[in-house]
Amino acid sequence: MAVRRTTLQRSRNIGIMAHIDAGKTTVSERILFYSGRTHRMAEVHDGLATMDWMAQERERGITISSAVSQVQWKNHEIYLIDTPGHVDFTVEVERSLRVLDGVVAVFDAVSGVEPQSETVWYQADRHRVPRLGFANKMDRVGASFDRCLDDVRTLLGAHPIAVQLPIGSEQHFAGVVDLMEMEALYFEEKDQGATIVRGEIPEALQGEASAARERMIEALADVDDEVALAYLEALPLSTSVLKAALRRATIALQAVPFLCGSGLRNKGIQPLIDAVVDYLPAPDDLPPLRGHDFTGAEVVRERSVESALAALAFKIQVLDGRKLVFFRIYSGEMRDGESVLNATQNQSFRVKNLFRMHANRSERITVARAGEIVAMVKARAMVTGDTICAVDAPIILERIEARAPVISVAIEPETVREREKLTEALATLTEEDPTLVVEEDSETGELLMRGMGELHLEIVCDRLQLDFGVAVRRGNPNVVCRETVTQSATGRGTFSREVDAERLYGEVEVVVRPRGRGAGNHCEVDLVSSQPFVKPEVIDAALEGVRDGMLFGPGGEEMTDVEVVVRAIGVDAKGGCSAIATRVAAGEAVRNAYRQAGPVVLEPLMTVDVVVAEEHIGDIISDFASRRGVVEAVDTSNLRTVVHGVVPLRNMFGYAMRLRSMTHGRGAFSMKFKSFDQLS
Repeated sequence: MAVRRTTLQRSRNIGIMAHIDAGKTTVSERILFYSGRTHRMAEVHDGLATMDWMAQERERGITISSAVSQVQWKNHEIYLIDTPGHVDFTVEVERSLRVLDGVVAVFDAVSGVEPQSETVWYQADRHRVPRLGFANKMDRVGASFDRCLDDVRTLLGAHPIAVQLPIGSEQHFAGVVDLMEMEALYFEEKDQGATIVRGEIPEALQGEASAARERMIEALADVDDEVALAYLEALPLSTSVLKAALRRATIALQAVPFLCGSGLRNKGIQPLIDAVVDYLPAPDDLPPLRGHDFTGAEVVRERSVESALAALAFKIQVLDGRKLVFFRIYSGEMRDGESVLNATQNQSFRVKNLFRMHANRSERITVARAGEIVAMVKARAMVTGDTICAVDAPIILERIEARAPVISVAIEPETVREREKLTEALATLTEEDPTLVVEEDSETGELLMRGMGELHLEIVCDRLQLDFGVAVRRGNPNVVCRETVTQSATGRGTFSREVDAERLYGEVEVVVRPRGRGAGNHCEVDLVSSQPFVKPEVIDAALEGVRDGMLFGPGGEEMTDVEVVVRAIGVDAKGGCSAIATRVAAGEAVRNAYRQAGPVVLEPLMTVDVVVAEEHIGDIISDFASRRGVVEAVDTSNLRTVVHGVVPLRNMFGYAMRLRSMTHGRGAFSMKFKSFDQLS
């Protein structure tokens, strides 16, 4: 497809995010079809979705990896990323949001705001990404546009502004009312909704539409001074004025334009793409780019083609045997063959083979400009989160943070000869996925693979066989725990030894204290006033030893939320001490203090939401109790019953089968990581 060069004002970078099964990939496929990017309407349930191109995605009917495409719509260039909805692949959403300018949040009109809807919404909040809302599946039994709006308002604390009304609902859903233009939109079924028929608002809906338009204007008056002034003075408000005001409010994160439709029934998608153009920001609508240089000084760069190059590597993926790095270009240009700087690692390299991506298909290009999302063949040592910039204008952008894994399995190749091949394949997969960690158990020699959940690790094992030709055996999953302390304690460590006629001596006293949950670890030196003078290099060695000793607790788990203070560094009878002996003594002091500080194991706790029929609530609550779970609330609103609870991850293995048994196949659940903690 020929690509027209556009100004930044005609460029959009958007993502589609939602809870699993809300229909976001179906919506993405319709966007590709109506924009002319694809010439057939692919369906997720047929395993033919363009954006779900991986074998595991097509087999399971879920999105696992974020896929990038680019479409043209009314002289605008839209870069589109379809993100996963399953909690095990949250990192894909995280790194996509890091580089996107706007998001379409898709909601199931029956279920409203679901658990993963909240997760991705708060991720977008953290990255300050403007959003549109789309109530999908309006044709399903129990669908309610108003209830979906109320959920977004009450559960997400957002300010949704409806710019449409549905015409009918459930099996009678026929189209939408455009509250800006005050007209009805219908979508011809004979050409899969490609033809939009515009007409008068049905008489039965005219009163409701007028009232809804008035509510829309009042909501806009609350967040926009121009509309507020005209509204108070009873002046007429044109469609262009209202759209401009809603665009300003959306970009300022003060409003969320809300639309509705049915992706599967091909209704409401073209107005959604129009809304992307009308309300979500262009790259240069956003504040200037901020980073720092090699000295730590702040660097501010305008988001324009004329500025020096600045780009962020947000994803690494193996396609057709090549390792590709996906970039978002914020400013300047990147040309095939030119030298650029990996500022994060302070290494220059030459750009080789630039591509514009359409899911797993690539189109070779020679230049990429500000506002674009492109890929290139991976340069040596590059990792996710690296900043690429002009050699003579360094800037380092904020990195992408990945969550720590919460579950592990032991794996081994089916034949000893494939051990090396397995190691190479895992190295490639860990490059792609920052939430996948592979390590060797120092005691047993087993290869341990850590990830975000059972499905995550299952997918990795599938990919090892399908993509790399390595069949593996895996053990039962184990949870990844942490340790912390519950009280203050003092510890001392001493190291004294003769080495080659040289006396090595070190003595350290530390105090260990608990910190608040989630505060992380901290160490410092605060020597008592009577402490004799100690050389700076010895103090530094003591800190290094403390950091070594802090890593693991008495139970062998990683320590978290502890503070260690070095209170004294001892000297021998001659008044001397060595750096290396002090470092060893400091580590011993920390370990001794841990044992006296009430160490406890923290296990990963999961927020679990179970959707069931009312007659099964008792069974669900009893089962929670048997799993050492705590029921926090039972929500019977929205024509559904949801049991909200917290359960240790180790007790959730096999829950899907148990739930099917208890509810005769009618129950559903979702689970997401809450925290490492003790369950009270």
